[in-house]
Amino acid sequence: MNGGTITALGAGLAGAAVALGAFGAHGLRARVSPEMLAVFETGVRYQFYHALGLILLGLFAARGVGRAGGVESSPGTGTVAWCFLGGIVLFSGSLYGLTLSGLRWLGAVTPLGGLLFIAGWVLFARAALR
Repeated sequence: MNGGTITALGAGLAGAAVALGAFGAHGLRARVSPEMLAVFETGVRYQFYHALGLILLGLFAARGVGRAGGVESSPGTGTVAWCFLGGIVLFSGSLYGLTLSGLRWLGAVTPLGGLLFIAGWVLFARAALR
């Protein structure tokens, strides 16, 4: 993944987080318990954090385009992007699913997304130090 693709992905996911937040605030408030609404909002918050992380990562990856003779000058940024994307799908997605379906087993998936978020940030730091 090159920097532009990563930045665009982050921007799209940030926009989706805003839409999901509005859905939660206006469409779910009367339909789910306050506890489940808080679960949904946690998913939205972490999606937005990591969408911003993708935008920063994309800008970081693109900072040396042409200088290193390739589209991705900072090694490892593609892996970081996949960790953040997988984290959003597993962490935020499982919280959305849990809230909307009530399927409690989805809560077991959430920590896997959290591990991907952590791995992504560690790998981002490593890429920045190279």
